[in-house]
Amino acid sequence: MTLTLCLGSMTLVSGQNSGNAQEEGWVSLFNGKNLDGWKVGENADTFSVENGYIKVAGKRAHLYYMGPVENHNFKNFEFKAQVMTKPSANSGIYIHTKYEEGGWPSQGYEVQVNNTQSDWKRTGSLYNIVDVKEQYVPDNEWYTEYVKVEGKRIIIKINDMVVVDYTEPENAKRDDGQKNRLLSSGTFALQGHDPGSVIFYKDIMVKPLP
Repeated sequence: MTLTLCLGSMTLVSGQNSGNAQEEGWVSLFNGKNLDGWKVGENADTFSVENGYIKVAGKRAHLYYMGPVENHNFKNFEFKAQVMTKPSANSGIYIHTKYEEGGWPSQGYEVQVNNTQSDWKRTGSLYNIVDVKEQYVPDNEWYTEYVKVEGKRIIIKINDMVVVDYTEPENAKRDDGQKNRLLSSGTFALQGHDPGSVIFYKDIMVKPLP
């Protein structure tokens, strides 16, 4: 639960697109003001908007992008967001997922957001598929989390560092609990993991690819 091209090349203001972002094909998924275009089922008060960013704090919940960009159905894309974790916080960014009212998303992959929580699978992990043990960014600082999906390949970057480069094999086999952890197409979701986790997201952007 990002690219020399995509990191550090522009400064974005609280969910607003810059001219460069538009020229390069990046589209904002979050307007910096409210959760228009996003949907959450149970425990909706886990998500709020403060000072131009999404604050995640509360019981388990998932905030799904359900807006008009690509009719919220993405296959090949580049995605990036500015993220900041508070100490002992756990979250995630789901890709190729679909809206569900409650529970953990059953479809798609989770890109981990966790710098210091007790789960050893750190920020940038393709959760339970390619897990990252190293902590690359600290709590209390904004960093860029980037995901690229093209065909069967997933690249994850933290700031400008590649931490996962994974190609899903043909006829990939998953355990029963992971049977839908496969590439197909779908939307994005932000995870509220538990009441002890506080995370902030802003400048949530996507660039659809052919």
